[in-house]
Amino acid sequence: MTATAPVASPAAAAAGRASVARGYRFEVVKLVSQWRIRLLVLACWIVPGLFVAGVSQQSTLPADTLFGRWMLATGWAGPLVILGFSGTWALPLLTSVVAGDVFASEDRLGTWRHLLVAVRSPRRIFAAKALASLTVILLLVVGLAASSTAGGLMAVGNQPLVGLDGHLLTPGDAAGKVLLAWACVLAPTLALAGIGLLGSVVLGRSPMGLLLPAVVALAMQLAQMLPLPVAVRVSLPSWAFICWNGLFTSPAQLGPLLIGIVVSLVWAVTATALAYLLFLRRDFTNLTDDGSARRAVTVGLLPLAGLVAVTVGVVAAVTAAPSDSGIEQAKVQRSVATAFAHLYRMQTRQLNRPAVTEAQLKATAACTKGSVKDDAEGPGNDWRCVVSWHLPGIQATGTAIYQLDITADGRFVADGDGPKEVNGYFLVRTSTGDAPNPLWQFDGNVELLRSSKG
Repeated sequence: MTATAPVASPAAAAAGRASVARGYRFEVVKLVSQWRIRLLVLACWIVPGLFVAGVSQQSTLPADTLFGRWMLATGWAGPLVILGFSGTWALPLLTSVVAGDVFASEDRLGTWRHLLVAVRSPRRIFAAKALASLTVILLLVVGLAASSTAGGLMAVGNQPLVGLDGHLLTPGDAAGKVLLAWACVLAPTLALAGIGLLGSVVLGRSPMGLLLPAVVALAMQLAQMLPLPVAVRVSLPSWAFICWNGLFTSPAQLGPLLIGIVVSLVWAVTATALAYLLFLRRDFTNLTDDGSARRAVTVGLLPLAGLVAVTVGVVAAVTAAPSDSGIEQAKVQRSVATAFAHLYRMQTRQLNRPAVTEAQLKATAACTKGSVKDDAEGPGNDWRCVVSWHLPGIQATGTAIYQLDITADGRFVADGDGPKEVNGYFLVRTSTGDAPNPLWQFDGNVELLRSSKG
């Protein structure tokens, strides 16, 4: 008779597998033990605070950056400046280094067999690696937010913040909205992390797997700079890196923000699900099976391209988004007039003039774009607005001229062009000394979708 090998019972086989919790702890330790991850964590928790504190003590500010011109006035401007930079550069690179390498590192080291013997479940391996990479990414994002906020508050203080429509936010409101803005960018960060997991699984040890989140983010940023229809613009995950500025208007422009968050989460789930299915179908007995360009296109690129088409159709149908850029003359005039009225009241308080309300000012703006006077639309630096207002007890109408540079995402910078008593000087002389003139140059935002103000 021939002896037969004993067959392990299902309970014994299950007992030999490492749980997801144990695999997760192992993957977190493995990630944190890498010198580049430790260096990134250290940089995210220290460098933003030092940068914000250093810039806040300089006379020259990054006025071309959103909220950069207010870094001397309040500590809450610093974390928003860092947030704008992070959405463009830092977060795509961080997700590439972490999520884009979490599976590819096993291909380079040839340790898949050892890991499978220890865990005995590809599903648990994928869950542990995905959760570990997300944990490290969350640690990096929290570091960026906490460090920049601490640096700004320590260097400048807990002062009110000027919103994008010129209204003044109390320190408490500013704190809540800054925290909410950082929380909102977690959604597009998860989308890039899902793309990183997909690239790491599909492309294996190829360097493109590591660079995929950064390359996709760069392509989406270039798309946001083009005069695309609004439905296409808001259907990309990169939109959620931009539309947080709608939180700093009154009322808040929540429609574009909610769409950006939902689209980003859909991308995150889709990319992660594709990575999971491909990982389960992988042949781990073949040491050369670490991804191919053909598979990357068929199971990675094409599904995501189809997702863009679907989201564009859904957004266009649900929101009735305009087929053009969404930057229209009436919207520009309303945004400029609202911001000017709020900032005029701020200048009035600085100069100790009699108080006035927006209703009393009745500020209006007449804007043209180049030689187009009626129905002007689209981004560009050739917008010109003439703002008019009234003061109680004075018959004459006040006027001020602004040159506008409006970008494709709706953000604009209004540069004062006279009269010099209103917006001709960078500083105004107050009873406590010279202070920045809020009407000299200010930022604003044109809501691309149907206005929240009705």
